[in-house]
Amino acid sequence: MAQPSYAPMAKPRFAPALQPVFVIGPQFCAPYPVDLVIVEKPFTVTEGNFHVTDVEGNLMFKVKGRSFFLAFHDHRLLIDAAGNHVVSLRNKVLTAHSRWEVFKGDSIYAKDLLFSVRTSHVIQIDTKLDVFLANNSAEEVCDFKVEGSWTEKSCVVKAGESSTIIAQMQKIETLGKHKFTVSVHPNVDYAFIVTLMVILDEIHL
Repeated sequence: MAQPSYAPMAKPRFAPALQPVFVIGPQFCAPYPVDLVIVEKPFTVTEGNFHVTDVEGNLMFKVKGRSFFLAFHDHRLLIDAAGNHVVSLRNKVLTAHSRWEVFKGDSIYAKDLLFSVRTSHVIQIDTKLDVFLANNSAEEVCDFKVEGSWTEKSCVVKAGESSTIIAQMQKIETLGKHKFTVSVHPNVDYAFIVTLMVILDEIHL
């Protein structure tokens, strides 16, 4: 069966990135904008509710879940099209802020921590997440920030506290109710951006 194609998307106006941004790996950086289509699917214990394709419908990532894989943690895996485990995500359930930690591959060990994500405020209406890289243990200033509205599928990812947008989510009505797009800036780690979208979805389930 032929894969569906999508109409060209309106391009967000990106501020120039000062340098390449890779958090999970440089192999996920492209020298051109990367447009992704995220398909929300019914959640099951073993399968998450995300499939990520390019605009031609080719699978790029999917999510698998292991509910309460560890005590007080909810565990997810981001897997690429070849079946490789890209990152492991776990939710620290018993915390004031909604907080997720992301590790290399399928690891859950502190030495393999890549970054963590938490809600900016304990109680909030709009989407506001702070992202801290593993070496930013003080967490006084975030390395990246996510802002917008998840329910409207309209969010941006910014570099730290700056106004520099490195990725933008937008809902395209022609794609259907359970599909939306993410446009990723050139030389920005798109696996990292996808992981942030997965965490956003988990926080708002």
